[in-house]
Amino acid sequence: MGSEKIDWAINGELALNCNCTVFCPCAVSLGDHPPTEGYCQTWLAVRIDNGHFRDVDLSGLNVGMLMEIPGKMARGNWTIGAFIDDTAGEEAFDALDKIFSGKVGGTTGLFSILTGTYLGSERSSVEYKTEGEKRIVNVGKKIQGVIKPIEGLEKGKPVTFQNSTYWMGPEVIISTAEQGRVRAFGRVWDFEGRSAELCKIKWGTH
Repeated sequence: MGSEKIDWAINGELALNCNCTVFCPCAVSLGDHPPTEGYCQTWLAVRIDNGHFRDVDLSGLNVGMLMEIPGKMARGNWTIGAFIDDTAGEEAFDALDKIFSGKVGGTTGLFSILTGTYLGSERSSVEYKTEGEKRIVNVGKKIQGVIKPIEGLEKGKPVTFQNSTYWMGPEVIISTAEQGRVRAFGRVWDFEGRSAELCKIKWGTH
């Protein structure tokens, strides 16, 4: 998968749930340590608060994804697929497909290096809601997730790790999945009670 550099930016939030039994070692080790199960199966959702692709406005759209990684992140051979908000116009859909397949460089450009199989992008309803401290994600009938931050020592504040060079963002809220069901692209997963993350994102070609 090649990539071309185009001006784009996405600011918002990401919610992720994977099959790791404790907090994802890939995030802490920056991909140098294998997932707890030896392989990674992940679903995620991105809420775009504001964003653009050249002069195409991406604000207010959501995207879902699934990923499979056979071992350490850095060794590649990832499999990825995307679900793009069905309210996106044709130009926005095409832009998000290019961004989330890694074809246009920037933050997600690493996908073009590490992905061996791109399952493509599908239109779908993608709901990303905040209810109190929880994030609720529904991608049609394909992904249903509820992510809850783990509370820290100071009441009302979550456990985080900060000042990281992790590709998703420098601060990650350590969370767990109250629900994490996937029925998509031939995958049938249930990661309730397993590792989850919330992360503010500022992605793009900056």
